[in-house]
Amino acid sequence: MATTPEPPAAPPKPTWEPKQPDPPYPWLRPTIRIRLTLLYGGMFLIAGIVLLSIIYMLAAQALHVGSELPFEIVSGKVTSEICSLPTNASPDAFNAAMNACVNNQRKAALDTLLNRSLLALVGLSVMAFAFGYAMAGRVLSPLGRITRTARRVAGTDLTRRIELDGPDDELKELADTFDDMLDRLERAFTAQQRFVGNASHELRTPLAINRTLLEVHISDPEAPPELHQLGKTLLATNERSEQLVEGLLLLARSDNQIVERKPVDLAEVAERAIDQTRAEALARKVEIRGERESATVQGNGVLLERIALNLVQNAVRYNVPEDGWVEVTTGVSDGQALLVVSNTGPVVPAYEIDNLFEPFRRLRTERTGSDKGVGLGLSIARSVARAHGGRIIAEPREGGGLVMRVTLPV
Repeated sequence: MATTPEPPAAPPKPTWEPKQPDPPYPWLRPTIRIRLTLLYGGMFLIAGIVLLSIIYMLAAQALHVGSELPFEIVSGKVTSEICSLPTNASPDAFNAAMNACVNNQRKAALDTLLNRSLLALVGLSVMAFAFGYAMAGRVLSPLGRITRTARRVAGTDLTRRIELDGPDDELKELADTFDDMLDRLERAFTAQQRFVGNASHELRTPLAINRTLLEVHISDPEAPPELHQLGKTLLATNERSEQLVEGLLLLARSDNQIVERKPVDLAEVAERAIDQTRAEALARKVEIRGERESATVQGNGVLLERIALNLVQNAVRYNVPEDGWVEVTTGVSDGQALLVVSNTGPVVPAYEIDNLFEPFRRLRTERTGSDKGVGLGLSIARSVARAHGGRIIAEPREGGGLVMRVTLPV
C-alpha cells in the first residue's frame, strides 16, 4: 500500500529588506527631530531676544540721554582725556560741550552693551540648537528603533520585534502595542502558509489520481467513442482544476519577498515566454514582435518567467480575430528594468483596469468559465512583481488593447 507523502512545510520567512531610496537632500527633510530642534532653539532665541530688549531698555532708561546735564559747571577748570573740552569759554559753552561728551559716552556704552549681548545671544543660540538637536535625538531614539523594525517587517520579516526598554511612557506603550500586533500577524501569516501548503497537497493528490485514471481509460482501444469523448472532457476539466490549484499556491507564495536572488536577464525571460506562446500565437494568427535589450535584475528566474508568460499569454488570447499583434520589449530606463507587453484587442475602459488584477476577474465577467485561463494570471504577475520590489501598471491602448508595464529595481 502506497504511503501518502508528507504535506510540504511552510516556506521559510524571507529576510530580504527592500532598499529604500535615499532622499536627495536629507538635511532638508522635515523630520520630527529637526522640527523639535527648531522648536527648542526658536523658543530660546525668542526668549533671548525679549530678554535682551528688556535689558537694553532698562539700561537706556538708567543712562538717560537728555539735553541737559544733572550738574552745571559754574567756575573752575575741567579736563578730560576722552572728550575734547574748550579751555577758554563761557560757562554755557563749556556746559554744552560737557553735555555732548556725556551723551556720546552714554551712547557708546549702550552700543557696546548691545553688540556684546548680541554676540552672547548668538553663541548661546548655537549651543541651544545643538543641545536641542541632541536632546531631540535622545528623546526620539525609540521612534527610530520602531521605524527600523517596521521597515524590516515591510520586507515580510515578521520575526523582528522592537523589545523597547526604558521607562513605562507613551513610546514604550507604542512599541509594546506594535510588538503585540506583530505577534498576531506572524501567527496569522504562518497559519496561512501552513494552510496553503496542506490544502495544495491535499488537492493535488486526488487530481493527479483522477488524471492518471482518465488517461488509462482513454488509452483503452476497446473503449467506446462516447467514453473517449467523456474522458477527454473530464481530463480537460481536471487539468483546469490542477492549473487553478497551482495558480493559487503560486499566488500565496509570491506575496512574500524573494529570499534567494540571482542575476536574471529580462530579455532571456521574455524570449522563453515567447517561445512557449508562439504556437498558440500562430494558431490565433497573432504576430509577436518587439526588440528586447538586456536588462539584468536580482530575483527568481522562475517567478519572473511566470510574469512574462502570463502577460504574453493574455496578450495573445485577448486579441483581435484578424491582424493582431503583440509587442514585447525589455530594457533599462531611469535605473529601472522594464518589461513592456502591448497588444491589439478590445477596448478596455480605464475604470476596469484595476479589476483585471483581482483574482478570478476578467473584463466584464467575474468567476465565469473560460478557455482562456483561470483568472489568476494578472494577480500572480502583480504579486510576483511586488515580491521583487517592483510594480506592474496597465494602461488602455488607443484603438484597443492594453499596455502592460513591469518595472523592477536593477
